[in-house]
Amino acid sequence: MGLPAPLVKALEKTGITEPTPIQARAIPHALNGFDVMGLAQTGTGKTAAFGLPLVAQLMDEARGKPAPKTVRSLILAPTRELAGQIRDTLIEFVKDTPMKVGLVVGGASIGAQIKRLERGTDILVATPGRLLDLLDRRALTLEETRFLVLDEADQMLDLGFIHALRKIAGLLPEERQTMLFSATMAKQMEEIASSYLDKPKRVQVNPPGKAADKVTQAVHFIAKAEKANLLIELLDAHRDELALVFARTKHGSDKLARKLEQAGYAVAAIHGNKSQGQRQRALNAFRAGEVRVLVATDVAARGLDIPDVKHVYNFDLPNVPENYVHRIGRTARAGKDGAAIAFCAPDEMGELKDIQKVMKLEIPVASGRPWEELPDPNAKPKSRGRGGRPGGKPGGPGGKPASTNRRRRSRKRGPKKAA
Repeated sequence: MGLPAPLVKALEKTGITEPTPIQARAIPHALNGFDVMGLAQTGTGKTAAFGLPLVAQLMDEARGKPAPKTVRSLILAPTRELAGQIRDTLIEFVKDTPMKVGLVVGGASIGAQIKRLERGTDILVATPGRLLDLLDRRALTLEETRFLVLDEADQMLDLGFIHALRKIAGLLPEERQTMLFSATMAKQMEEIASSYLDKPKRVQVNPPGKAADKVTQAVHFIAKAEKANLLIELLDAHRDELALVFARTKHGSDKLARKLEQAGYAVAAIHGNKSQGQRQRALNAFRAGEVRVLVATDVAARGLDIPDVKHVYNFDLPNVPENYVHRIGRTARAGKDGAAIAFCAPDEMGELKDIQKVMKLEIPVASGRPWEELPDPNAKPKSRGRGGRPGGKPGGPGGKPASTNRRRRSRKRGPKKAA
């Protein structure tokens, strides 16, 4: 593919010999200097799709060491975990070169990060918030940054980083190469692409919202109070396999983890209230198999590459339907099989319908029957004909006694007869 020999040698050491579809389509454009917009679901090798051409071009420049506080290339990622994983992958690519890969994320000592940046950085992987903190302290400059990568750009929009991205872009040279990679095509993505990219080459492996082919999906319709018991029952069937369980809230994650621990499972929880050290220790234990069940909020839905995750449970359905695609993308990675099981309580029917609409499929039912979607408590009642009432069944939420409806109709009929 035109990659330099030292980089090909580094790939061989890691066992990589054939490109994935997104790599095969994106790398040639990037090596030719074009801006690239890549769309592919998680687990398809997006990190190497932008990392390999980036490292190759830095090798070709052969400009020596970067000047103090300068950054030759910048990669932005939405979460600490994803940023750390990108850094680890790139270190393998540059192992036999003088290039240095830096990492700046929240939850770590900013003083130590400032000290490392003083020496200059070839490739800096950063989360937007911490990068802005460091820029405000003048710990680094982006005036010599020739390459910019936005990874999981759609999640950066979900997390409210749009203003941070615009501010960072304003500090970069106009003459640069930009690559944007995402698993979904959010509405604002076109705006981001037009603002950051110059006549980009668009490469798309799978339609946005499509899950990996080897993920088996199913949904259980179950009352909220019974979810934990069903989860334990299903986990019992594969105690020796890794399972990732997604909950909606931080408190809910901790509560569920305690219940699973009482049931005899080696379990850990990660969410935004955990320190970076706690989150990393939990992930390391999960990767090593010391912890068999990891309970997480959507902080773990993107980019985490844990190849042996066999089962993903959506204990709570996500509010953002695209997040379902990212969650189940934690299994069936690198060509392996995986199962994604969703639990749907009565008040989650709206979320389930949105998910199925985005994915353009109906998730097979494993147990139970679809709930009747609950009416919006803030909606104004509407009559549905003789004897009908808003909310569906007589006596349902938001409805009025049938006799009241009849009296109202009889009053309306009166004047018509008189006329």
